[in-house]
Amino acid sequence: MFCIDRLPAIPLVASDPYLSIWMPADTMTQTDTCHWSGPAKPIRGVLTVDGAACRFLGEGAEPEAALTELKVTATRTRFVSEFGGVQLETTFATPALPDDLDLLSMPLTLVTFSAKATDGKAHDVQVKLHLSDKLCYDGELRPNMIDGAYTLGTKQTVYIGQETQKPLSHSADHITIDWGYLYLSADGVVKAVGDGVQTTCSLTVGGAPAQAVIAYDDIASINYFGDLCKAWYRRDGRQITDAILYAQKHFDEILLRCAAMDETVSNDAQKAGGQDYEDIVNAAWRHTFAAHKLIATPKGEMAFLSKENDSNGCIGTVDVSYPSIPLFLHYCPELVNALCRPVLEFASMPVWDCDFAPHDVGRYPLATGQVYAARKPIGRTASHPPYYLYPAGTDVWDPRYQMPVEECGNMLIMLEAARAFGADKALADQYRSLLDNWVKYLVQYGEDPAEQLCTDDFAGHLAHNVNLAAKAIVGVACYARLTGDESCTAQAKTMAAHLLEKIGDKGNTPLTLDGQGWSMKYNLLWDKVLHLGLLPDSFYAAETASYLPRINTYGLPLDSRADYTKSDWICWTARMADDPAVRAALIAPVAKELHETTSRVPFSDWYDTKTNRLVAFIGRSVQGGLFALML
Repeated sequence: MFCIDRLPAIPLVASDPYLSIWMPADTMTQTDTCHWSGPAKPIRGVLTVDGAACRFLGEGAEPEAALTELKVTATRTRFVSEFGGVQLETTFATPALPDDLDLLSMPLTLVTFSAKATDGKAHDVQVKLHLSDKLCYDGELRPNMIDGAYTLGTKQTVYIGQETQKPLSHSADHITIDWGYLYLSADGVVKAVGDGVQTTCSLTVGGAPAQAVIAYDDIASINYFGDLCKAWYRRDGRQITDAILYAQKHFDEILLRCAAMDETVSNDAQKAGGQDYEDIVNAAWRHTFAAHKLIATPKGEMAFLSKENDSNGCIGTVDVSYPSIPLFLHYCPELVNALCRPVLEFASMPVWDCDFAPHDVGRYPLATGQVYAARKPIGRTASHPPYYLYPAGTDVWDPRYQMPVEECGNMLIMLEAARAFGADKALADQYRSLLDNWVKYLVQYGEDPAEQLCTDDFAGHLAHNVNLAAKAIVGVACYARLTGDESCTAQAKTMAAHLLEKIGDKGNTPLTLDGQGWSMKYNLLWDKVLHLGLLPDSFYAAETASYLPRINTYGLPLDSRADYTKSDWICWTARMADDPAVRAALIAPVAKELHETTSRVPFSDWYDTKTNRLVAFIGRSVQGGLFALML
């Protein structure tokens, strides 16, 4: 029986926040592919059988091939199209392999085409893959373009880009790259055409697959506090052509490694949560990695920088990194250190004289200092000033829109979780003085937080936030583990005891410390995962069971204020339940939303639990939090 995975959007080319191209439809021919933020970035495919042509990917004048199979796994999208007695199998594989960070940081997608007859007859088969030059510019106005072609390694290779190159020349949220060069290296006849690049190749029915490599040279990836830094794989002088040559030489090996990674992820998901959970994490894998850019800093160290997609475009947002870390803890904990490094560097600069942690380090792709809560108004695509150069005492940020308890807790938890899962503790040791300040802040202000924002800032300011108090307590306990400070261990346990006195241990705990509403207590995840011993197991059993009557058709609401939810926090909450039935009850509606939502965008993490429609948030890195059940 044929399988067609139904997702809100299908990942095809997904390497980083700029190179993130999806099919927002049930089939591969209903519409054109687009960037995660919406603008069309067409990748089109035409199959010709015995002189008759059809479309198997994207829009066009040709009739549509019949889609008979579609399977999305962690690193690969495979689909089968039928036309004229021929079955065409197409695979797009993005090597998001956390055991090979050089390869993971290469902006590559490997494509294969293979044909077989469904009628037992011989056929003349050709396949054409066309990539629009819209991948190279932002907006609708096409700039002057330049292209070229040559033989690279064993394959013909073509590139296209703007005549005038201005790397890192804009900064915003809903925006696509406006510099760099698109590459296509493939079997067959490869050339630039009027509006893009394409390859046309003949397929032998039943023969070896044709191969293609899609790549993108962004020239420079991130402005890192004044230095224009490149992708991690380029730290030793390699160029995009070296990445393409590597993909050519190791093409089959890379595909085998992708298949092995997919099997590992699927097996891990099945063990943790069954088929629903496997569907969820397969949809989230490339989605999560493509919301980040892995670069080498000027010191040659790793920085893993997220873009806060469909929110404000911030880069390196602490409370966006925090929910994402379950994926990285399970598969590559050193990436959690790489998330923290830019924040620690910025927090050590003179301009950041606050006694709490920053919210972010800039707006993508410019890591030039926190922009959230900045007083200076900036246009939609304008660059913020280089705040990292400002002297101490400069009045840059409005304190009302800071997240002091939130970000202090996040940083301490991330650093300890990274250490506990095997990452190098040296980074935390290097910035010990910052951590000392942040734990003091949590002890002084975290037990009963004043009115302030938390990561769920869309819900507004809230005083006496139980979930925020829980984060402060866990943050103090993590600092104690990280540094060996036994006095902080005792402090955390005292704070936890006070919390339990206020909210009780019978479930249905409130949203606020003064007894208002109710909420998911997702920040207590780390008490369970890291075995901090803050609250008894009976608390978690009662609390997670009390959520079940509140579950709507598409999930458990975030709290009593609205019907919307966050998919990452649901998975964190499910991990807190020891009862498999409770876990399954929490997870199943998320899978249902994934398969039934009418919002045709990459897996939204903020949606309505009654209607299945997204509220906002598209293609965000926080979906790494869906991997929490694997911890």
